[in-house]
Amino acid sequence: MKLVIAIIQPPKLNAVREALEKLEVGRLTVCDAQGFGRQRGRTERYRGHEYQTTLLRKIALEIVINDDFLDRTIETIIHVARTGPEGTLGDGKIFVLPADEAIQINDGSRGPGAV
Repeated sequence: MKLVIAIIQPPKLNAVREALEKLEVGRLTVCDAQGFGRQRGRTERYRGHEYQTTLLRKIALEIVINDDFLDRTIETIIHVARTGPEGTLGDGKIFVLPADEAIQINDGSRGPGAV
C-alpha cells in the first residue's frame, strides 16, 4: 500500500476527483492548504491598497491505494491537474510514501482490504 499526497490547484479538484473515480479510486481526503514555493506569491489589491500574498492556496489530496493502482493514479493526477500541454509553474507536486498498515475503524479489518 502507498500513501499518495498530491498538491494541486484548487480549480482542478473536481476534475481530478472525477477522473480518479473513473479509475475506481473513490476514497480520498481533501485538505485546504497554503504553500510557498517557486511561484513566490503574487501582488493583489484590496480597497486601493496593494499587498503581497506569499502563501498561495492549494488543495492537498491524501489517497491510500493498493500498489497495483499506484501508476494509474499518478498518471491520472498528472494528466488532469496539469494546466496546458506542457504544464506551468505552480501546477503542484505528488509525493508517494509507504503505508505500512490500514485499519478500518468500523469493523477492524486490516491491510489492503481496509483500503
